[in-house]
Amino acid sequence: MIERTSIKITSDTLNLQDCTNFVDDASCGGVVLFVGTVRNSTKNKTVNLLEFSAYEPMAVKELQKIADKALTLFPIYKIAIHHAVGKLKIGEVPVIIAVSSAHRKAAFEACEFAIDTLKETVPIWKKEYFDDGEIWVNSHP
Repeated sequence: MIERTSIKITSDTLNLQDCTNFVDDASCGGVVLFVGTVRNSTKNKTVNLLEFSAYEPMAVKELQKIADKALTLFPIYKIAIHHAVGKLKIGEVPVIIAVSSAHRKAAFEACEFAIDTLKETVPIWKKEYFDDGEIWVNSHP
Protein backbone atom coordinates (compact mmCIF):
# COMPACT_ATOMS: atom_id res chain seq x y z
CA MET A 1 0.00 0.00 0.00
CA ILE A 2 1.23 3.48 -0.86
CA GLU A 3 1.87 5.81 2.08
CA ARG A 4 -0.09 8.99 1.28
CA THR A 5 0.83 11.14 4.28
CA SER A 6 4.07 12.26 5.87
CA ILE A 7 3.75 13.85 9.31
CA LYS A 8 6.70 15.13 11.31
CA ILE A 9 7.42 17.29 14.33
CA THR A 10 11.12 17.77 14.87
CA SER A 11 13.78 19.93 16.44
CA ASP A 12 15.90 19.35 13.33
CA THR A 13 15.96 21.74 10.38
CA LEU A 14 13.04 21.04 8.05
CA ASN A 15 13.95 19.81 4.58
CA LEU A 16 11.88 21.15 1.68
CA GLN A 17 13.31 18.58 -0.71
CA ASP A 18 12.20 15.70 1.54
CA CYS A 19 8.63 17.00 1.42
CA THR A 20 8.75 17.55 -2.33
CA ASN A 21 10.21 14.09 -2.93
CA PHE A 22 7.52 12.49 -0.77
CA VAL A 23 4.58 13.99 -2.70
CA ASP A 24 6.15 13.76 -6.16
CA ASP A 25 4.50 11.31 -8.57
CA ALA A 26 4.31 11.03 -12.37
CA SER A 27 0.49 11.07 -12.15
CA CYS A 28 0.49 14.52 -10.57
CA GLY A 29 0.49 17.69 -12.62
CA GLY A 30 0.50 19.93 -9.57
CA VAL A 31 2.65 20.14 -6.48
CA VAL A 32 1.89 23.00 -4.12
CA LEU A 33 4.24 23.97 -1.31
CA PHE A 34 3.62 26.21 1.65
CA VAL A 35 6.80 27.23 3.42
CA GLY A 36 6.30 29.29 6.54
CA THR A 37 9.32 31.37 7.48
CA VAL A 38 10.21 33.38 10.56
CA ARG A 39 9.78 37.05 9.69
CA ASN A 40 11.57 39.93 11.40
CA SER A 41 8.56 41.94 12.53
CA THR A 42 5.02 41.70 13.82
CA LYS A 43 2.60 44.43 14.88
CA ASN A 44 5.24 47.15 14.34
CA LYS A 45 7.77 45.38 16.60
CA THR A 46 11.08 43.87 15.59
CA VAL A 47 11.20 40.12 16.16
CA ASN A 48 14.56 38.60 17.09
CA LEU A 49 13.53 34.96 17.03
CA LEU A 50 10.60 32.61 17.56
CA GLU A 51 10.30 29.59 19.79
CA PHE A 52 7.86 26.81 18.98
CA SER A 53 6.78 24.20 21.49
CA ALA A 54 4.27 21.40 21.13
CA TYR A 55 2.51 18.68 22.97
CA GLU A 56 4.02 16.27 20.46
CA PRO A 57 1.89 13.11 20.86
CA MET A 58 -1.31 15.08 20.42
CA ALA A 59 0.16 17.39 17.77
CA VAL A 60 1.19 14.43 15.60
CA LYS A 61 -2.33 12.97 15.92
CA GLU A 62 -3.89 16.29 15.00
CA LEU A 63 -1.58 16.75 12.00
CA GLN A 64 -2.49 13.25 10.85
CA LYS A 65 -6.20 14.10 11.17
CA ILE A 66 -5.65 17.18 9.01
CA ALA A 67 -3.83 15.15 6.36
CA ASP A 68 -6.48 12.41 6.39
CA LYS A 69 -9.27 14.98 6.12
CA ALA A 70 -7.51 16.71 3.21
CA LEU A 71 -7.33 13.36 1.42
CA THR A 72 -11.09 12.94 1.78
CA LEU A 73 -12.09 16.54 0.99
CA PHE A 74 -9.88 17.12 -2.04
CA PRO A 75 -8.79 14.91 -4.96
CA ILE A 76 -5.13 14.93 -3.93
CA TYR A 77 -2.54 12.19 -4.18
CA LYS A 78 -0.21 12.85 -1.23
CA ILE A 79 0.33 15.38 1.54
CA ALA A 80 3.28 16.13 3.83
CA ILE A 81 2.98 18.31 6.93
CA HIS A 82 6.24 18.95 8.79
CA HIS A 83 6.63 21.37 11.72
CA ALA A 84 9.71 22.40 13.65
CA VAL A 85 9.95 23.00 17.39
CA GLY A 86 12.58 24.92 19.30
CA LYS A 87 14.12 28.34 18.73
CA LEU A 88 14.21 29.54 15.13
CA LYS A 89 16.00 32.59 13.77
CA ILE A 90 14.75 35.07 11.19
CA GLY A 91 14.46 33.33 7.82
CA GLU A 92 14.35 29.81 9.25
CA VAL A 93 11.42 27.51 8.44
CA PRO A 94 8.97 26.36 11.13
CA VAL A 95 6.43 24.68 8.80
CA ILE A 96 6.31 23.02 5.39
CA ILE A 97 3.20 21.63 3.75
CA ALA A 98 3.47 19.85 0.40
CA VAL A 99 0.51 18.55 -1.57
CA SER A 100 0.34 16.78 -4.93
CA SER A 101 -2.63 16.23 -7.20
CA ALA A 102 -3.46 15.60 -10.82
CA HIS A 103 -4.58 19.24 -11.17
CA ARG A 104 -3.36 22.36 -9.40
CA LYS A 105 -6.65 23.59 -7.92
CA ALA A 106 -7.07 20.63 -5.55
CA ALA A 107 -3.46 20.94 -4.39
CA PHE A 108 -3.86 24.67 -3.67
CA GLU A 109 -7.14 24.14 -1.80
CA ALA A 110 -5.79 21.24 0.26
CA CYS A 111 -2.64 23.15 1.16
CA GLU A 112 -4.64 26.17 2.31
CA PHE A 113 -7.00 23.92 4.29
CA ALA A 114 -4.03 22.23 5.97
CA ILE A 115 -2.26 25.41 7.15
CA ASP A 116 -5.49 27.09 8.27
CA THR A 117 -6.61 24.02 10.22
CA LEU A 118 -3.14 23.50 11.71
CA LYS A 119 -3.17 27.02 13.14
CA GLU A 120 -6.64 26.45 14.65
CA THR A 121 -6.37 22.95 16.08
CA VAL A 122 -2.84 21.66 16.57
CA PRO A 123 -1.23 22.07 20.03
CA ILE A 124 1.81 23.98 18.82
CA TRP A 125 2.58 27.28 20.54
CA LYS A 126 4.72 30.18 19.42
CA LYS A 127 6.70 32.62 21.56
CA GLU A 128 8.00 35.81 19.95
CA TYR A 129 11.21 37.36 21.28
CA PHE A 130 11.74 41.14 21.04
CA ASP A 131 14.45 43.51 22.31
CA ASP A 132 12.17 44.42 25.24
CA GLY A 133 10.87 40.96 26.17
CA GLU A 134 8.86 38.07 24.84
CA ILE A 135 5.24 37.00 24.48
CA TRP A 136 3.36 33.76 23.80
CA VAL A 137 1.29 34.40 20.68
CA ASN A 138 -1.10 31.45 20.52
CA SER A 139 -3.72 31.22 23.22
CA HIS A 140 -5.27 28.15 21.62
CA PRO A 141 -5.90 25.36 20.90
